Amino acid sequence: MLRWSAQRRERPEGRRHPDVVLTVGRTLYFDQQAVEAFWAAWQQEVGTGRLGTAGRPPGDGRGTRGGGPGREQRELAVGVALEVLRREGGPRRGLAAELAREHGGVARSWRRAVAEAVTVFESEQQGHGQE
Repeated sequence: MLRWSAQRRERPEGRRHPDVVLTVGRTLYFDQQAVEAFWAAWQQEVGTGRLGTAGRPPGDGRGTRGGGPGREQRELAVGVALEVLRREGGPRRGLAAELAREHGGVARSWRRAVAEAVTVFESEQQGHGQE
């Protein structure tokens, strides 16, 4: 059941999620006008930035692009991957796993760093072709 629907009795009268009108299997159906009225009241009184306590904790919504130690580590990893791409002339299969073994960390993080480095590398290559 939806969190809003499950917790509707805990909310003030004007901000309660409408009752379920029909259930088919595991699908819940609500009255559209009642839902629209609920949503309008919620937006006016609470706003839409963060709805209750559901979902992720507040942040900049951009992952590690917002700065901090995570982004700093990613920048270093991207730099290492970019150096390899420049030296070898482009990407190759297994590069992220190799970098994870050589430098530590998990392959998934290195795959993201290599993907970001490939984007930079390819834009550099396009820039050289236009000169």
